[in-house]
Amino acid sequence: MNYLHLGKGWVVNTGEIMGIFDLDISSQSHLTRKYLSMAEKAGQVINASEDIPKSFVVCWDGNKRTLYLCQMASATLLRRAEAGML
Repeated sequence: MNYLHLGKGWVVNTGEIMGIFDLDISSQSHLTRKYLSMAEKAGQVINASEDIPKSFVVCWDGNKRTLYLCQMASATLLRRAEAGML
C-alpha cells in the first residue's frame, strides 16, 4: 500500500485516488467550477494547502468522495504517487 502526502499533514492511500487535477487549467471550465462548488457545499473539500492551491485530488474510499486542495503542482503529486513517495 502506497501513500501520498498532500500537505498540512494530510496523507492519502494512492489506491483511493481517482484523479489529480491542475486547478488553474481545470477551473477554466464552468463544469469544473460547478463540481468544486457542489463538493464544497456537500462538505467534501479539505484544504491541505497552506498557500494558494495549485491542484486538487479527488479520492474515493468506497463509501465517500473527498476532494483535497493542494499547494503542490499536479505534475509533482502525480510523479510522487507513481514513485510511491510520501
